Amino acid sequence: MAKLKVLDEKTKSLQQHGTLHPHPSDVEDDLFRGSDFFDRRDLVQVRYEMLRRVRIDGRPTSEVAARFGISRPTYYKASADFEREGLAGLVPRKRGPREGHKLTEEAVVALEHALEQDPSLDSKALVELVRRRFGAQVHPRTVERALRRKKKRQ
Repeated sequence: MAKLKVLDEKTKSLQQHGTLHPHPSDVEDDLFRGSDFFDRRDLVQVRYEMLRRVRIDGRPTSEVAARFGISRPTYYKASADFEREGLAGLVPRKRGPREGHKLTEEAVVALEHALEQDPSLDSKALVELVRRRFGAQVHPRTVERALRRKKKRQ
């Protein structure tokens, strides 16, 4: 019973850190069968062992990719990430833009300044200001969210 509780805590921790393997049952490598140490739910450990199988054990990439339930291009991406960043390169990253790409920090500052000058400006007027001054087409909700985020950070 205690072992099950520990595994549940590990699963929670892996989820919190974004390293829980989305398809652990796809990992069919012998290391991960019935082992207390090798955990197919730990995506970073799986990726590291996958790279080790090719680099140290000399196994063919196609064979290793199949045993670890991934495509060869995915293997090569993990290998390049590891080569460039070390172990940190094996930690998954969130996809998509990291921050607003239409509303720059400069545009948000200009919006705040415009609101200081005239607090009655609505989001449609602010959208027009961004279009005229910065040449960016943005939605009124984008402006509202950016101003709210900026206010939270202050």
